[in-house]
Amino acid sequence: MNKYPVSQGPSGWFEPLYAKAAGNSAQIPWALMQVTPYLQQWLQTPTNGQTTTNKERSAVVIGCGLGDDAEALAQAGFSVTAFDISPTAIKWARERFPKSIVNYEVADLFRLPSHWYRAFDLVFEFRTIQALPLTVRKQTIEQIASLVAVQGTLLVATYLRPENETDPDGPPWPLTVSELTYFETQGLTIVNQQMFTKRNSRFNQRIQIEYCFK
Repeated sequence: MNKYPVSQGPSGWFEPLYAKAAGNSAQIPWALMQVTPYLQQWLQTPTNGQTTTNKERSAVVIGCGLGDDAEALAQAGFSVTAFDISPTAIKWARERFPKSIVNYEVADLFRLPSHWYRAFDLVFEFRTIQALPLTVRKQTIEQIASLVAVQGTLLVATYLRPENETDPDGPPWPLTVSELTYFETQGLTIVNQQMFTKRNSRFNQRIQIEYCFK
């Protein structure tokens, strides 16, 4: 059953949810109020999260929410753009980190600025795809892939569902492994892949994939 406002499109339900929360992060189901563990682990690998030396690397956080992941990337030395379709979320993130050097922007994943095409050395995607219905799954993946620069990295972490569950109840709408292979049709190659099981969770199967674009 689709629970988002159909009249507002597949991502139209984000802004009402953030606005209704009225500054209470407990009302935002995905707001961890800390760095996503998958990203934190990736940054702790020296070749990934090292402070820049000769060339500052660019990064973008998709559906950045309240900003914790964007701030972690900025602290690691990346030049960070973080966007969300919700103006309330962006305002909230800026208020949480008033001295931030992150470029927080209101933007729609389905209408990305043209100058973002192939613009980022690192693209971080955590749970945005699964927050959008299956009807826009391929389009969502295409848009995310378009942000990755040549020789750039895409880091994806998401919930998984069984291959035979074709019409999951959502949101969220977890991905199948076969759906994730669509990234490879966009010119991305898997560098590393890890599967996780989180017990006592409604969605206990998780996956993290690091891709590169050549």
